[in-house]
Amino acid sequence: MKILVLNCGSSSLKYQVIDMDTRNPIAKGLVERIGLQGSVLTHRTASGAKEVFKTEIKNHTKAIELVIKQLVAPEYGALKDLNEIHAVGHRVVHGGEKFSKSVVINASVMEALKDCIELAPLHNPPNIAGIKACQRMMPGIPQVAVFDTAFHQTMRPLSYIYGLPYEYYEKYGIRKYGFHGTSHKYVSQRAAVLLKKPLSELKLISCHLGNGASIAAIRGGKSMETSMGFTPLDGLMMGTRSGALDPAIVTYIMCREQFSVDQMNDFLNNKCGALGVSGISSDFRDIEVAAEQGSHRAQLALDIFEHDVRQFIGSYAAVMGGVDALIFTAGVGENAPGMRAGICKNMDFLGINLDLEKNQVRGEEVDVSKTNSRCRVLVIPTNEELMIALDTLELTK
Repeated sequence: MKILVLNCGSSSLKYQVIDMDTRNPIAKGLVERIGLQGSVLTHRTASGAKEVFKTEIKNHTKAIELVIKQLVAPEYGALKDLNEIHAVGHRVVHGGEKFSKSVVINASVMEALKDCIELAPLHNPPNIAGIKACQRMMPGIPQVAVFDTAFHQTMRPLSYIYGLPYEYYEKYGIRKYGFHGTSHKYVSQRAAVLLKKPLSELKLISCHLGNGASIAAIRGGKSMETSMGFTPLDGLMMGTRSGALDPAIVTYIMCREQFSVDQMNDFLNNKCGALGVSGISSDFRDIEVAAEQGSHRAQLALDIFEHDVRQFIGSYAAVMGGVDALIFTAGVGENAPGMRAGICKNMDFLGINLDLEKNQVRGEEVDVSKTNSRCRVLVIPTNEELMIALDTLELTK
């Protein structure tokens, strides 16, 4: 049984075809620069062969048409025809309060997704475009929406209500939603397997650390707290996002720099964070190299990021009354031993004792804590596509 997984970004499209019998991808790829000059599709087969196609791709509908063409191409395709696809799983960034779990897409779901556009104006429109394109090209094949926000719908009101007039929550839905839910859900389930304990008995802190980063407190398999908020801008300082700020800073800069609302939004999302502090890059690999070469600002950016993560770990351990395991995942979390070591330094009061030798791994699923560590430290590569495929299979089998 084969599931097609689609992840439509604002100008990109990631895809995988997963054989659910083996849970392995038989084809995957990435379409970049949709609607821009220099559009390109990179397609990979199960054997690792790579094909690159450079062509004009005006919108997500055209992108999906091109992807399907490659999937059934005789020379490097993974499918004989589209009838081999059992269902399509779509990553949808924002489901608001309407969706606390994945759902089979129908007309009422599509209307609800449109209602959430104002909450995720850069992401929900391409998500919807991808769904419509698949419905048109694969009529009769079930489509499933898997929401980034759904996992965090178990948070209590005391965690998601802001200190604003309550009617703003009722009128506009202003509250903490949280993101990266599919990733946090996947790694928490894998942690239970590694620890050989029921997920229902565990207190976990999941650190999804990449260019976009968030942390989640997970007790009994349910999200209790998470660092991202109404939008993915809140919480940790990230690659280009500011993270949490004194709200008055926003209006102060707008007045001083004469920024419009759109300019300020672009500034906070694309010109701040590690890029803004370091003045070098939003890529933590570049920043680490610069820090090793003596850049004070690069080192400061690394120190701030590590400090932010430690603050959330400490506060989430307090909320849950302890922590059984700390999980590192995503690009930085999986592949930056130095960053993990910096975050775990002087955390023995929480029972966190990192084994520096074991920690010298990248992209492997492994316990990197000392044998006497009360809190286990786990590196778990995330697999959001497989999580989406599993939800899709469960709803359509």
